[in-house]
Formats: sequence, structure tokens, C-alpha cells
Amino acid sequence: MMRRIAIASVLLAAGCAGQQGAQQKKQGPTTIEERMRITNQSPFDVAVCQSKTPTLPQPANQGILVGAILAIRPEVMECLVDPKSRGEADTTRVVVKTTVNEQGGTHALSGENLTPESTACIQKVLDARVPLSALPKGAQPVASESTFVHEAGNSPSVRFGINPGSDFSGAVRLAQPTWCDCYAPFANKAPPILKASVELKKGAPTATTVTFDPVGTPEGDQLAACLQGKMMAVPAKLEVDQLKFPYRFVHFNSQATEPGADMPPELRFFQLELVRNQRSAEAAIAFGARANAAETYDAIVTKYQKTKDWKLIDELKARCKALVDSAQTWVNTLDAQLKVDQTTLALVQELKAKEAAWTEVETKSQEILANTQQDLATAQKRLEADQAACPKERK
Repeated sequence: MMRRIAIASVLLAAGCAGQQGAQQKKQGPTTIEERMRITNQSPFDVAVCQSKTPTLPQPANQGILVGAILAIRPEVMECLVDPKSRGEADTTRVVVKTTVNEQGGTHALSGENLTPESTACIQKVLDARVPLSALPKGAQPVASESTFVHEAGNSPSVRFGINPGSDFSGAVRLAQPTWCDCYAPFANKAPPILKASVELKKGAPTATTVTFDPVGTPEGDQLAACLQGKMMAVPAKLEVDQLKFPYRFVHFNSQATEPGADMPPELRFFQLELVRNQRSAEAAIAFGARANAAETYDAIVTKYQKTKDWKLIDELKARCKALVDSAQTWVNTLDAQLKVDQTTLALVQELKAKEAAWTEVETKSQEILANTQQDLATAQKRLEADQAACPKERK
């Protein structure tokens, strides 16, 4: 199960990532069209605005660590948007090795194409979002390794020096994580796509005009008004007399519990993939919590079998109830993951009917769905076995 969790998101992302951005080289644009094109308008995952320190089940085990690290993917990827956070290569690889023992825990960072800025940013996220506590005395050390891959052009990223409109767009994109007050109403769903028109003028320190197209919903128009004020404060620099260009806000939300029905199908696919990542994290943590509960229950069962102390009966019942509850939570998290996988497959099949290029993604989506179904069946059998193992009261 742990291996499936580690590779499922990679499979889908690799299957559908566009090639245009990956083909952009660091030497910069070479044609007039490339120099004129407005870039740096990357999607923003508003889950970054909902970061909080979780209460992880204790003690830590591999499932809990894998799930906890997987859950912080939005923040890790956001650390790599800024060009100062990436070296010269298009691909940036982040490897997090987490170790916990009797003395405490550590997150060791390594990888490729990292810079001091990205290392410091990611380390800060790890320390805040995945706090580690020492294991009980005598416990075996626990370790896990997680990898994040950022592809410039495919993953959200900014690159300066293309043209003034792109540079302004990049400044806006880098500022978005500081505009969380605008995104407060969207804790459970992805904000709408917004379209704005921006005007820059020579000598003006900021944009002279930012106007948004009507959204059509009160919360959407409220978001546009909030972002308009923020954009008007972003520094701008222009050498020519005037520049007008469109800015398109594309939003995702990894923490969404409501479907992105208003999104175009291609964007909905990526939204589902981000949500699926979080469901996988929840399932991994639940798997680890159930393992802890089983170990605790087995210990009290062994103690009772050796002593036959009737005073342990109440504790046996309590520990077994905790075991059953944790197994039920594991089943519930996998069921939630399954629903996302089913929705994703249906969407991919809809897209494949229009474009054959989605065939490979359909195959991978089917494989992922089958794996989740198998994991769910295993968890359900484990739940039934746990329920059967609990002491029965005689009437």
C-alpha cells in the first residue's frame, strides 16, 4: 500500500503534463512571438493558505510519516515557484528523509537543482507541518523517504526577464500566497477562474488600471474585487509608453470537498489529482494509526493471557474499541479515495472520447482505481477481523 501511495500521483501527473512548458529552455525566448507572449500566469493552489500543524497519531510509524509528508505537497511545490528557488535545470527533485527514534526526529533534505532559498523554505514547511516526537524507550527507529518533482513549465513556476508583462505577471503570482485573506471564503472548494485586464504605463510605479470581467456570483465578484486591490499594489516597471494585456487567474484547492464543476474538464482533472493526493495522505495516516492501535491491543491481550487478571477486561474492551474505530477510519479514508478515483476515471474517459491522447492516462487511471479497490477490500476484511477479535460479553 505504501508504494502505491508513493507512485499514484506521479503516474497521473506524468500522463497528462503538457510538453510546451517543459520545452522552454533557460536561455530565454528566441523568437519575437516568444518575447511578446505573456507568461508566468501559473495556477495557484489555495490550500497553501490553509496550512496548519496537524495532530498526528503517536507514536510515529512509516504509514503516518508517509501520509504526513504527502499532505504537505502544496506547500513544498509552492516553495519552488520562485526562480530563486531553482537552479539552472528544468527539473527540480526534492528528497525528504525522515527519521524518528528515542531521541526525537529529523527531516533531512537533499535533491537536485535546489538552492539555499528552496531548501530553507521546504525545511520551514517540514518543521511546522510535520512535527516529530521521540519514540517510546526501546522502540525501533522509524524512517521514511518521500520525493517531490517540480518541472519548470509544467509545475507552477515563474521566470523573469521575458518581457514587462510577464515580469508583472510573475510578481503577481509570487504575491498570491500573501493574499490569503482574499481566499478565505474558499476553504472547501476551488475559487473560480478570473479574467482581468491590466494596463501598465511608463513611469508609473504600479499598474494604472486593473479591471476584472464579471464573475456572476457574489463570492466570485468579491474575490475579484479583493484581488484587484492587491494587484494595484504590485510594483511595475515599463520602458515603453504603454502596455495592455490579460491576466488569467486559475485556482485549485487540494483541500476541496466540493467538486470543481465550473472548471473546464482538463483543469478539473488536475483539481481531482490534487484532491486525490490529500485523500492518499489521509489513508496512509489512517493505516498507520490502525497499526498502532493493533500493536497496543496485542500487547494488552498478551498481558491478559499471561496473567488472567480479570481487572484487565475493561482495558481490553477499550483497546479493542480503539482498534475497531481506527480500522473503520482506515476504511472510510480509502472509500473517499475510491470516489475520487472513480470520478477521475469517468472524466478521463470523457476527455478521451474527444482526444485520443488521453488513452494512456485512462490506462493509468484504471490501474490506480483497481489498486484502491484492492486496498479498500483489504481494509474491510481487516475491520471485520478486528471486530471479531473483540471480547464478547456473556449475557
